[in-house]
Amino acid sequence: MDSAVISIKNGVIMQGKVLVLSNVNFEIAAGEFAYLVGKTGSGKSSLLKTLYAELPLPEGEMRVCGYSLGKLAQKDIPYLRRKLGIIFQDFQLLTDRSVTDNLLFVLKATGWTNQYEMEQRIDEVLTMVDLRTKGFKFPHELSGGEQQRVVIARALLNQPQLIIADEPTANLDPETSAEIIRLLVQISKKGTSVLISTHDKMIVDEFPGRILKCEKSTITESQTAFS
Repeated sequence: MDSAVISIKNGVIMQGKVLVLSNVNFEIAAGEFAYLVGKTGSGKSSLLKTLYAELPLPEGEMRVCGYSLGKLAQKDIPYLRRKLGIIFQDFQLLTDRSVTDNLLFVLKATGWTNQYEMEQRIDEVLTMVDLRTKGFKFPHELSGGEQQRVVIARALLNQPQLIIADEPTANLDPETSAEIIRLLVQISKKGTSVLISTHDKMIVDEFPGRILKCEKSTITESQTAFS
C-alpha cells in the first residue's frame, strides 16, 4: 500500500548473532492503530528496536516512514527518528528538570531554534495530553499516569508519522492504563499510526485494533491477542 508507514518483506530480526524472528511480512497504514503481542522473549522489543534502527536489519526489506532500513546510513538515523515518536514503559524523563524543560531539550536536540515556536509547540502538545498547567512540575511531582502523558507529549513534538509504544501501560494501574490507550487511539484517529507492544489483555479487549502476534519465530495476523 502506498500509504504504508511500515512495510516489511521477508524481514529477519536478530539480537547480535541470535535469530529472533524470520519471514516477517506486514504493513501498517497511515492512521492505523495496531497491537504487537506475544509471550516474553518472543521478539516484540527486538522488532521495535529494528523499526527505529537501534538494531540493524540483517536480511529482507523494511521501510519505515519513507526510509529503507537495510540501506540506512548511520548519519540518517536521527532523521528517521524525527518522524517517529517512541514511548517507553519506564518513561526515561530527565529527572533534574521540569516537564517544559524536558520537552525543550528534545526540541533543541532535533534542530528547533526559534524560542517562540518551541514554546508554542510545547503548549500544543501539553494541551493534547491534558497537562497544560503542569509544565513547571518535575517528574517526581507527577503520578505515573501523568509521567506517561508527558512521554506521549514528548513523542508528539515533531508531529511524527508513527508512534511506537513499548509496553506503555506496564507500570500503570488499570484505570490509568485505559486513559493512556484512549489517548493513543485519539492520536491515531488524527492520522498518526500507532503500534503498541503489550501484554495487557484488558486494554486490547477494551480498545480493539489490528493484532500482530509474535509466535513461532515469526509474526502472524491474529483475531485474538491471547489464547
